[in-house]
This record gives sequence, structure tokens and C-alpha cells, in this order.
Amino acid sequence: KRNVLTVRVRVQGTCGSRNPLRVIPRSTLCVTAAESVVDGKLEGRKEVRKRGMDGQVRGFEEIPHTGRNGWVNLVKFWREDRFRQLHKHMDRTFNALGPIYREHLGTQSNVNIFLPSDVSELFLSEGLHPERMTLEPWATHREIRQHSKGVFLKNGEEWRADRLLLNKEVMMSSAVKRFLPLLDEVARDFCQMLRMRVEREGRVVEEKHSLTINPSPDLFRFSLEASCHVIYGERIGLFSSSPSLESQKFIWAVERMLATTPPLLYLPHRLLLLIGAPLWTQHVTAWDHIFSHADARIQRGYQRLGQGSEAGAARGHYTGVLGQLLEKGQLSLDLIKANITELMAGGVDTTAVPLQFALFELGRNPEVQEQVRQQVRASWAQAGGDPQKALQGAPLLKGTVREILRLYPVGITVQRRPIRDIILQNYHVPAGTMIHVCLYHLGRSPEVFEDPQRFDPERWSRHEGKRGEGFRSLAFGFGARQCVGRRIAENEMQLLLMHILLSFRLSVPSSEDLKTTYTFILQPETPPQITFCKL
Repeated sequence: KRNVLTVRVRVQGTCGSRNPLRVIPRSTLCVTAAESVVDGKLEGRKEVRKRGMDGQVRGFEEIPHTGRNGWVNLVKFWREDRFRQLHKHMDRTFNALGPIYREHLGTQSNVNIFLPSDVSELFLSEGLHPERMTLEPWATHREIRQHSKGVFLKNGEEWRADRLLLNKEVMMSSAVKRFLPLLDEVARDFCQMLRMRVEREGRVVEEKHSLTINPSPDLFRFSLEASCHVIYGERIGLFSSSPSLESQKFIWAVERMLATTPPLLYLPHRLLLLIGAPLWTQHVTAWDHIFSHADARIQRGYQRLGQGSEAGAARGHYTGVLGQLLEKGQLSLDLIKANITELMAGGVDTTAVPLQFALFELGRNPEVQEQVRQQVRASWAQAGGDPQKALQGAPLLKGTVREILRLYPVGITVQRRPIRDIILQNYHVPAGTMIHVCLYHLGRSPEVFEDPQRFDPERWSRHEGKRGEGFRSLAFGFGARQCVGRRIAENEMQLLLMHILLSFRLSVPSSEDLKTTYTFILQPETPPQITFCKL
């Protein structure tokens, strides 16, 4: 019968009970390969030793872990519904095991880290063609439907060649300058729509109109409208009184695709394909609708190009990312379709949800809200209507987005496979090991941030942290393989927040912390209610 030792530890800055056994702090603990952790309890041999006191680098098998049998672990995850609380599971496990641990779930095995010093070491080992975790359900869908893969699903030289071409249209400063006015137009129209609704439906208090609503559906419409305007170069009319059912179906399809992805990552999806499992069928059906929506838009864009849009482009009229790629002709039509579809699928929930969190945090932190508003007003007055100048003069807007993504990262991990053996926390990690940087724990760790629970956009301009530890804001990834839609998303969120703060004072009926759930992206269990008071 196995011996079991339960250790109860309290470490400054973490949750826990008193330390009756006077166990040494977690930073000097090593859980040996024969031990595991379940719900914060150490199980296995009673040996607890200091790491690296003999000067020796520990072996890979000595990295603390959550259990050896991946299928047993997966069953526990299903039974305890841990997939929906994966971020909290990671948080608890780091608190129990320290800054590095191994996890084996079903078909997946990885090492989890969070400290910026370890992320820096990983970044230096990613090579010319960084490789992250392949989303096999997505890749299998492309194969069975004979679709080309976009850069999100590619690796190697093929990935690099396509990515460099895409960067010119979505990442470079010249591209941002072209598409920023389109995002600004949508943000202005959204606020105009919201002002009209507040005046029509709101109550009047001290001669000011205010309205309390769940803004989530409107934010999803904003994100889709903004994405379509930048990517396809056309508006789709989502701010009308009766938005199209086609667009609503697209949003539903993206949500279903995201929700079915996490469990499929850990299961033999090709077996699920063979037996026609409902989970797999839902996933494929969602992707089919996403591709159908994108294909219709791309065909329209191609027709516009053939009907004389070249003249418009020659006069300086921006035709969207799609138009730019079609005009230059450096990518095949199949590759353009693949990458445009990925950009659209990844560009709605990933901005709409952080905007929910942003409105909530600004609403329950009125002093911070007013500080950001004053800076925005001054910058807007000096910018003369130029959105780029307005954003440059309001760094607290960028700080607000970074702070929201610190507390509520959309994707809770960034993954890489190092191309050479590396040492992390004095453990040897072989080349090719899948390593996850866990962003939820990183963003809320007192080892990384001072007063991490406090919403403080100004922290990003104070150059907090130890010298050389720059890997603290990683919501969009890092290096050559960072999110390809990063510039669109960052500016889209900043511009909407700018126009909202210029038009409304925000408050919340309840300032209690939001409960969060993970469905491949982190989101509120229940969307927050926000009160918009017209200024």
C-alpha cells in the first residue's frame, strides 16, 4: 500500500492554512518523480528535499508532476469538470508544487512554467521556426475537408514564408496606419448607437441619461463588424436595428468551435471521427460554417477587385487585408482563404470578451476610470481627429488593455517546443518538450507583480519588476510567433474604450469579483451588468 503524506503549507502571498509541520517554503521544495499532486496535496514518497543543494542539475523525471497516468488524469478532469476551471487548476498546482511541474492528460504531455526568467530562457531556445502546440482537431478538419492551413497551423519554413507576407498587411506600422481609420469608424458608430439607446431606453437622473445593460451581445457585434471592416474592407451592418441572421450564426459557430476544442485536444480525435462522436460532429459543423461565411466574403472581395477596385486602390483607398493580399498576389487564393478564415475566427471572441472585463474593471474602479478619461480627453483634443495620434497621447489606454489581459488572459497558455536542451528551475528539459507558459498564474503572482490583484493600468509605465525580466505581458505571445492579429486587436480595443470614455461614465451594480470559466478562451461565467451614464 502506498504511503501518503499530506503537507499543508502557507507561503507569503499565496492562499493556504497554517504550517503546523513547519515545512520549508515552496521555493526550496522538490517533489520527486514518485510523487504527484492532487488538489494541492502531495502524494507519494515522504522524501522532501532541497533542490540543487548539491550543485547537480536534476533530471527531467524529477520535475514535480500531477500524476503519471494520463488517462487516469483525464478521467479525473472530466469527472471534476476541471476543463472549465483549467486556469484555477494551474493556479492551485503552482501553489502546491512550485514554479515548474509536469502534466500528462490523455494524449498530451507538457511542462508548465510561469516565471519570466524561465520564459526568457524558453524564448532564447525557440529557434528560427518557433513551434507551438498543434491544435490537432483544427488540423484534422482542414485535412478531411481538403482546406489549406493558415499560419496558425503551420510549422517550419512554410510557416515562416507565409507569416512574413502576412506581417506586411497586419503587423507592420504602415499597415496599422492604413487600417486604424476603419477601426475608428466602427468604434465611433458603436458609441453613437449606444448613445441613442441610452437616450431612448435609459432613465434620467440629475438631467443625465443612464442605462444598465449586459453589453456582451453588442460587444460581439462590434468585434465582428470591426473585423470584417479591416479584413474584408466592407461593413456588414451589425449596428442596424435588425442585424443579419448570417452574422449571428457566425458568432454562434465561433463560440461552438471554441467550446468543443479543449476536450478534443486530449482525446484521440481520429477515433471520434471514425465513430461519429457528437462532440467531433459539433466541432466540424462549426468550422464548416466559419469557412462558409469566410468563403462568401472572400468571393465578394474577389469580384470587387475584378470590377475595378484596382482604380480605388491606386487612388489610395484601403481595400482591407483581403484586398491587399489579392492585389499583391504573393499568396495563392487557397492560402489567402485559409489565413483570412483564421483571422476572422480568432478575431471576435478574443476582443469582445476582454472588452467585457475592461468595462467591468473601469466601472468598479471609478478613480482609475477618471484618470484614464482625463488623459484620453487631453489627447483627443490635441489629436485633431487623428486616431493614431490620440492613442499615442494616451498611454493609459494601452496600459488598461495590458492590465485587463494580465488579470484575464484570453488564452491561458503560450506554448513552445525548444530546439535544444534547456535548464529550467535547475531541471533538465530535453529539446522538443512541449512547454506551456501559464498566463493566468503569471499575471496574478506576487512573485511577478506587486499587489497583483489590484487593477492598475499605470503599473505598465512604472517599469516594475526586476531588470531583465521583460516577459510579463504575454497575452499575445512573444517573438516571431506572436499573435498575427495582435495589432488589429490591440487598436480595436483601445479605440472603443477611448470613445466610450469620451461619451459615458461607467459604473457597475455589483463590484464583486467576476467568476470565470475556460472554454478555450477565458470568459465570465455570467457577463457583467454595466451602467452607462451619458456625459
